[in-house]
Amino acid sequence: MALLRQPLLLLSRSQQVKNLVSTLPVSAGIVRGYVPGESTEDAVRASTELSEDGLRSTLDFLGEDTTDLAQAQATVEAYVDLLGALASRGLSSGAEVSLKLSAIGQALTPDVAAQGGHRVALEHARTICRAARNAGTTVTLDMEDHTTTDSTLAILRELRKDFPETGAVLQSYLHRTEDDCRQLAYEGSRVRLCKGAYAEPASVAFQEAVDVDRSYVRCLKVLLEGQGYPMIATHDPRLVEIASCLAGRAGRAQGSYEFQMLYGVRPDEQRRLARSGETVRVYVPYGQEWYGYLMRRLAERPQNLTFFARSLISKK
Repeated sequence: MALLRQPLLLLSRSQQVKNLVSTLPVSAGIVRGYVPGESTEDAVRASTELSEDGLRSTLDFLGEDTTDLAQAQATVEAYVDLLGALASRGLSSGAEVSLKLSAIGQALTPDVAAQGGHRVALEHARTICRAARNAGTTVTLDMEDHTTTDSTLAILRELRKDFPETGAVLQSYLHRTEDDCRQLAYEGSRVRLCKGAYAEPASVAFQEAVDVDRSYVRCLKVLLEGQGYPMIATHDPRLVEIASCLAGRAGRAQGSYEFQMLYGVRPDEQRRLARSGETVRVYVPYGQEWYGYLMRRLAERPQNLTFFARSLISKK
């Protein structure tokens, strides 16, 4: 199964394959297992159900690598609409939003946006952060492939001048991440640590799973021993146990960090951790642009490819 990871990651950016499978309805089994729906109402419903189970949520309006300014603006509007809905339903205390900067203009070229993608993404992110603050919640900036890391961290620094509650994401498979953790482990800093889900070259990223895991533990030590708020994003039972031990050694009380897991992945473990007193947040993606997200999830768990193939065949 490990041999399938790289091909699946490459397929996540294949327009030809996307065109083939994007006719699958969101209700298809393999899609529904990871994406609760396409609309704001679907996202709010999922957040409500999680809240009833004692779980928090972070909601991601799916989309990435946007090269159209109008589409980037539409994504901003979708987030503003979502945040308004969360506030009106009284969900803001337990639900925040996750944001990919490439979905709101980071990838735009000067011929599309005169001020350039970096500036467009910053201004759009400010709009979403303002809406989140008005709704009584927060934004976390997702991390994408390594070519966007410097731009994303630069935008984070700008946003935190006015919105210091803005969260960051770091990926343990990148060689640079331990140093980035040290830079971001300050008081008030919210940092989600994940392994990473993009196809990256050996020049910038660890290629073996064991090396990625070792990096994860090193990075986690830095964050837990720092002054910030670590968000431990993993489904790996061994890493969950290690994180709990490291939190205890660092004198961390429950609530001074949180665990994060994906919607539809190990839900029983999510509820078990919450019942034990841990803060657990579930990453909930929604929207029509689910293809790239789904392919990266398949790359993480290639055994799901069989179920995906069955869904593809059953539509015919």
